[in-house]
Amino acid sequence: MTLYDLISYDVLRVIWWLLLGVLLIGFALTDGFDMGVGALLPFVGRTDTERRMVINTVGPVWEGNQVWFILGGGAIFAAWPPLYAVSFSGFYLAMFVVLAAFIVRPVAFKYRSKRVSPAWRSAWDWALFAGGAVPALIFGVAVGNVLQGVPFHLTDTLYPMYDGTFHAKFLGLLNPFALLVGVVSLSMLLTHGAAWLGLKSEGVIVERARRIGTITGMLTMAGFALSGLWLAVGIEGYAFAGDVVTDGPSNPLMSEVIRTDSWFAAYAARPWIALAPMLGFLGTAMAIRGLRSGSEVSTLLWSKLGIFGMISTVGLTMFPFILPSTVDPNSSLTVWDSSSSHLTLFIMLVVTAIFMPIILAYTAWVYRVLWGKVTEADVTANSDTVY
Repeated sequence: MTLYDLISYDVLRVIWWLLLGVLLIGFALTDGFDMGVGALLPFVGRTDTERRMVINTVGPVWEGNQVWFILGGGAIFAAWPPLYAVSFSGFYLAMFVVLAAFIVRPVAFKYRSKRVSPAWRSAWDWALFAGGAVPALIFGVAVGNVLQGVPFHLTDTLYPMYDGTFHAKFLGLLNPFALLVGVVSLSMLLTHGAAWLGLKSEGVIVERARRIGTITGMLTMAGFALSGLWLAVGIEGYAFAGDVVTDGPSNPLMSEVIRTDSWFAAYAARPWIALAPMLGFLGTAMAIRGLRSGSEVSTLLWSKLGIFGMISTVGLTMFPFILPSTVDPNSSLTVWDSSSSHLTLFIMLVVTAIFMPIILAYTAWVYRVLWGKVTEADVTANSDTVY
């Protein structure tokens, strides 16, 4: 019996659901502080030198960190093709805005200090702000819409169709609950960026970052609690009406899905998942404490734990649903019916097992080499070579 035969289809589906979560969380933990630093830039740096110090705390690592976003998109495309097709078409304009922000950001990094003009540099500083704040907000808005369900249905040939003009209207995504989740996402990454600046910078920049990070950390906890309460009492959940085949073909229309009173039924069925929101609150609270006390490494680690807990809360609460449908619940995409084939998932797992340790080892080596604070002396002495 081969390894392929030993790992069943349903187990591979769960593994790739977990790996997708790892990639998305990895993106939030790494590129998250890049976006947070960019969004904080106009507020923690008052002079040109201070802003260059802020930019250079992430300058050597932002490109590598953004790879996690590419890996996440690639994993969705290869392991969950129906999810890729339905979500990217429904959130097309939102994704376009995110990509535009991500395109502007590297241009701002490269060109910001090419001229000494204050107007030129100020414009690129605000471009870096938009490149950090806009994706952080929109990712949260997207998660808020996913939790509420999206108005699509699948035809008999599994072609996704959106109800009305939802897929063409960006403003349709900006409903109150989704905006609340977007605020949580933005404030969470602002706190993460403040923790990073506390570790990598010095002087008044650190003082301002810690002051802002304390406020955004409190806002994160309040927003997370409010969104959880709203989710519990004001938003319906989804569940299978009966037994479901976990190793069958990827065809959502073969299962019967019903609406439930709340997503929180998952906590009655799997009480252990309450650990995720607990970690979200604990990590954020300890990060706030670290910001106030002046801790450096531990504050960043606590912030990472908070992000891990909050993102895990969404995935574990919805499991096995990935993208619910408000129009036709039976069209909802789940872990059990929206993946690639058994063979495809197995081959991808083998490739991941080979290359993921290499990526992680290289990333760890880069951070070790680039360890240390960015000082004013570093920027002034290397003005022509740093950002």
